Amino acid sequence: MFQSRDQIRQVYLTVWNKMQQRQLLEPVESLIAEVIEIHPEYHALLNAGDDMRQHDFTPEQGQTNPFLHMGMHIALREQAGTDRPAGIKSVYDDLVLRRGRHEAEHAMMECLGQSLWNAQRNNQAPDEAEYLECLRKLSP
Repeated sequence: MFQSRDQIRQVYLTVWNKMQQRQLLEPVESLIAEVIEIHPEYHALLNAGDDMRQHDFTPEQGQTNPFLHMGMHIALREQAGTDRPAGIKSVYDDLVLRRGRHEAEHAMMECLGQSLWNAQRNNQAPDEAEYLECLRKLSP
């Protein structure tokens, strides 16, 4: 099911509020909470609540979109957990051993972002082989 930018951001804000109130989290919310926890630099933004749902984060203003950034962490963890594309789990596990989970995911984000950008530019599905090749190059 397609969700709008505001709906996706609302999920992060809801999880953040549940975390602050120490409420029980659903499994997918726990994954989101893990990613929020490793990004304390975004906690103040999450505290801003509704203002952040509407905010545009632009590279021209030197801003990183925190929701996109956290979403990429989640996407990588889900890809590794399901080994989709096939072979990513071993690459992910190797990079995590070498660099630690957070830094491994940050390195992998470059390949994920490039793959998604190429797919969008070419109006086609991401090239899984190209994506995996990029990821494999991250391990010497």
